Amino acid sequence: MNHQILNVEAPTIELNTQNMPFETFLDNLKAKMKHVFHVRADIDQMAIKRGMPPFVMREIMSLNPLSVGIPKEFGGRGCHMEENIALLATASYESLALSLTFGINSALFLQPVGKYAQQEAKSSVFERFIKQQNMGGLMITEPDFGSDALNMQTSFTEKNGKYHVQGTKHWAGLTGWAEYWLLTARERSQSGDLKRDIDFFICDVNSPGQQIVVEEFYENLGLYQIPYGRNQIDVEIPAMQKLVPETTGVKMMLDLLHRSRMQFPGMAMGFIQRLLDESIAHINQRQIGGKTLFTYDQVQQRLAKLQASYTICSAMCANSSEKAGVENDLSPHGFEANSVKSVVTDLMQEAAQSATQLVGAQAYKLNHIAGRGITDSRPFQIFEGSNDILYTQITESLVKMMKKTRESNLFQFLKNFNLTSKSASFLKNMLDFELDTNLSQRKMVELGQVLGRIVSFEMVINLGEKGFRSDLIDNGLAMLNQEIVSLMSSFKHQNQTKLVEDYQDNSSWLNFVHV
Repeated sequence: MNHQILNVEAPTIELNTQNMPFETFLDNLKAKMKHVFHVRADIDQMAIKRGMPPFVMREIMSLNPLSVGIPKEFGGRGCHMEENIALLATASYESLALSLTFGINSALFLQPVGKYAQQEAKSSVFERFIKQQNMGGLMITEPDFGSDALNMQTSFTEKNGKYHVQGTKHWAGLTGWAEYWLLTARERSQSGDLKRDIDFFICDVNSPGQQIVVEEFYENLGLYQIPYGRNQIDVEIPAMQKLVPETTGVKMMLDLLHRSRMQFPGMAMGFIQRLLDESIAHINQRQIGGKTLFTYDQVQQRLAKLQASYTICSAMCANSSEKAGVENDLSPHGFEANSVKSVVTDLMQEAAQSATQLVGAQAYKLNHIAGRGITDSRPFQIFEGSNDILYTQITESLVKMMKKTRESNLFQFLKNFNLTSKSASFLKNMLDFELDTNLSQRKMVELGQVLGRIVSFEMVINLGEKGFRSDLIDNGLAMLNQEIVSLMSSFKHQNQTKLVEDYQDNSSWLNFVHV
């Protein structure tokens, strides 16, 4: 497999973006992406090959796009959340893989380093990001511990002012590319047991004793331009490269992950807008039966839903810009972060499916953005928390809050809950019932899907109140209302079907054919 290595002996290039108007900053990025993706190369052909041509990242990184995730005191733009999200949206219009690359660097490395790293480590890391266009990622997931991250087996011991970290990590985006990694591990006690809390360490793969061995590159389905693989960790990290939590390491991890999930709408924004634009262009030129696709009602329905997804995602971007800054502790805000991540990634996958359906056979090619978008957007519903798990956690959080307030009526609780107080009034007819909190897991997932969309409904209302165009707001709310009606119907329908393990006995259809 060809994973082209980037930034080998990166040149020192210092473009001062600190005081550049943000509009100019984004315009420069758009122009550079147009040049490398459409003039020097063909992005549709590039996207079907593993890795990325070195000149692409070299040219794009020369603009210091990651300066948006670096504090001003270290030469960055100040880590303003609206700039981070706008950067992701701008990149994802052209390339979801590039946007995810920016997201990994910013949300999973630069932001936690800026918030929790020791001063000496910050200075060194940020200088290399600014001057040498270095990249960084995060390693949490292990082969035997994916969603069960709290039981990770990667361990560390302390000796002579260094931390010896050992273990195996996989599915870390930018495997083999990044110069820096945040490594997560649990301390091993003298008795050999692993402690419950989790610590984070900055690993500089270019420093002695900190090299990470890539044992295998994975043949990942989609997102071909980003390398993933299995990494063997056996490194010694200086004490000053350990992150310092405000309370516990677990809360630091929740703060990091919730902030990252709140930035998913940035990656979704440009992606959904691009699919909407491509779909509109196609249906206006495609003739079926002597008239354009635009005139067909089912086509209008698909386009309206795509456009509603654009509006909902816009509302989420505005909401996250105001709430997800590094100055805020997001560790207690799992209900909101999980709702944002799960709903917006569902919208991404549905958008790709609709665009592919509208375009037809041409979209069923790796070098067409719509069909490719199906596989590129699919892992977003899995990584950083599988949506099934997140929807379950949303319901668990709701049940816990309802028990604490001794409220059993779903509507009565939601109308007084800060994330749903406005939307609950619109949806009262569906929500005004006593909730049986003794729910099966499948019902918890279904209710979580409903709750995530009620939270999204609230965000769209808030965006409309700020002056976003009303016809788009109305369509967005109508689409969410329709989804909530459908999901509530499923939630209230009792279905306890289970797998029949010995299904092959007496189940061959051929035995029941009488000719």
